[in-house]
Amino acid sequence: MRSSSGPLAGTHVAVLMGGISAERDVSLVSGAACAEALEHLGARVTRVDAGRDLPEVLSRLKPDVCFNALHGAWGEDGCVQGVLETLALPYTHSGVLASALAMDKTKAKAVMAAAGVPVPGGGLFNRFEAGRTHVIDPPYVVKPNAEGSSVGVFRVFEGANSPPQELLSPSWTFGEEVVVEPYVPGLELAVAVMDGRPLAVTEIDARTGFYDYEAKYGEGGSVHTVPARIPAEVGAAALSHARAAHIALGCSGVTRSDLRYDPVNHILVLLEVNTQPGMTPTSLVPEQAAHTGIGFDELVLWITEDGHARGGARR
Repeated sequence: MRSSSGPLAGTHVAVLMGGISAERDVSLVSGAACAEALEHLGARVTRVDAGRDLPEVLSRLKPDVCFNALHGAWGEDGCVQGVLETLALPYTHSGVLASALAMDKTKAKAVMAAAGVPVPGGGLFNRFEAGRTHVIDPPYVVKPNAEGSSVGVFRVFEGANSPPQELLSPSWTFGEEVVVEPYVPGLELAVAVMDGRPLAVTEIDARTGFYDYEAKYGEGGSVHTVPARIPAEVGAAALSHARAAHIALGCSGVTRSDLRYDPVNHILVLLEVNTQPGMTPTSLVPEQAAHTGIGFDELVLWITEDGHARGGARR
């Protein structure tokens, strides 16, 4: 229930959740957790299952600020951000350009590389081309160019006879272009950046052996260790790369960078930046915030106040 007092007392917050992407279910969990925290903080909260009628719904609600808990295409790629800009409604996280740029993995990698951030090689391919033959030598990873949360991601092992045949399926719904990049063995790492400051490095041990959708969101799918058990200089480099990527892409609020570290060959690369990281019970950003002394409600408060203060003045 909403408190009659608190730092957000008198503030009407519309929590945008659900949506129409492949990550709808995760967004509903993120949105529910954030809405509950906002109510603890005294806000008047309206939970909005964001659909194509979102402009009409928000025009009627007239919230003071929108907490964008959407994930994936449409909600995280600049589209909803453009709607909110048009309606002149303050909203959380990154603006139109940064959201669109970060969601396009190939363009984001080019921008990050130009800023000195190490990224994997590989390239952008039509899904049918990548499904018929190995476009680079295995082992490699295939993933949609514009999806998040490891949806539609496949690892191709050394010695594999053929690429993932799912790429050729008529039921494929993740776009016609896929990123194919060399698989970097070793550790999965993540760094949250809040207010331009990297928080910590998390080491992720996926129970499936690969940090896919189930490992990210399934109960017990992965174990997170904060701080990561890596050499100090590698940790410092991961923090620095995440901050540089956040700045290069023009991000705002909170982001999460995903990295791979190969301790044998001393390779550290940044895979991608998530402009609206998950806020579920198993999510990495709340864990890192807690590690630095920032509780979940305090994190949600900062994200909301940051979005409200910046209003519509974004890139």
